[in-house]
Amino acid sequence: MIEDSSLWVVSDVDGTLMDHSYDLTPAKETIKKLQKLSIPVILCTSKTASEVKVIREELNLTDPYIVENGAAIYGESLEKVNGEIILGKKYKYLEEILNFISKEIDYELIPLNNLTDQEATQLTGLKGNSLNLMRDRHWSMPFLNPPTFLEEKINICSKKFQVDIFKGNRMSHLLSKNSNKGKAINALKKYSNIQNIQIIGLGDSPNDLPLLLNSDIKIVIPGKDGPNLNLINQLKDFEFTLASEPNGYGWKNEINKLINNLDK
Repeated sequence: MIEDSSLWVVSDVDGTLMDHSYDLTPAKETIKKLQKLSIPVILCTSKTASEVKVIREELNLTDPYIVENGAAIYGESLEKVNGEIILGKKYKYLEEILNFISKEIDYELIPLNNLTDQEATQLTGLKGNSLNLMRDRHWSMPFLNPPTFLEEKINICSKKFQVDIFKGNRMSHLLSKNSNKGKAINALKKYSNIQNIQIIGLGDSPNDLPLLLNSDIKIVIPGKDGPNLNLINQLKDFEFTLASEPNGYGWKNEINKLINNLDK
C-alpha cells in the first residue's frame, strides 16, 4: 500500500527498467528487495494499462501504476476512487487535435495506432498480441517523431490547442494539458494523503522530464549508446545521478546503492 511508505520508487519502463528487447531480468532481484522493505515500485510509463498488467504480473507488483505518459493511474488499492484516477482526455479527442496540427503545419503526423503490424513491429519490436495490448490506448496519442525542423511549429500549435507534446526516444506523445508523468505523481501523492513523501524517480528520455522534475532523487538511465543528451541538457540546472550502466543494469545498481544507504 502506498499509504504505508513515505519513500516511493517511481520508474519509467521502456529503456529504463528494461531494454528495448523487453528484458526485465536485471531488475527483478532489486524489486524483491524493495518489496521486503515495503517500498512501493510505481511504474510510470507511456505504455497502456493492458501492457503494464502483464509487466506487473511478471514482477509480482501490486502498487498503483501510471500509464499513457501520466494520463491515467490505476491500481486495485485505489479503493477511494474505484481503482482509477483519470487525468487525460479521450483518445478520439486527441486524435482530432493531432489532425488539426497536421493541417496547420502541412505535414501528416501519423498516430502509432495507424501503423500496420509490420511497421509497428519494426518501430517497437512488439509482435502478435503484444501489438494489440499496445493499441489498447484510451487517454494519450503517440505518433511518429516528426522531422526536427517542424518541432517549433508543432510546439506553437500545441499551445493553440492546449495540449502538450513530449518527445521520446522512438515516438512523440500528445497529451491534454492536465496530464503528464509529473502531474500523475502529484495526483497520487494527493490521493495517499501522506506528508513529505520522498520520490526516487528514474527515466531515460525527454518524456520522463516531468517525472524527474517531480522526484526528490533524480536518476537518468542511459541506453547502450549513452544517455539521451536532450534530457541531460534539460536537467542541467538540477542535481541528478547518471547511472553507470544502461537500462535495467543501471536501474538495479542505482537502486541498490540507495537501499544500502538506508541500512546504514
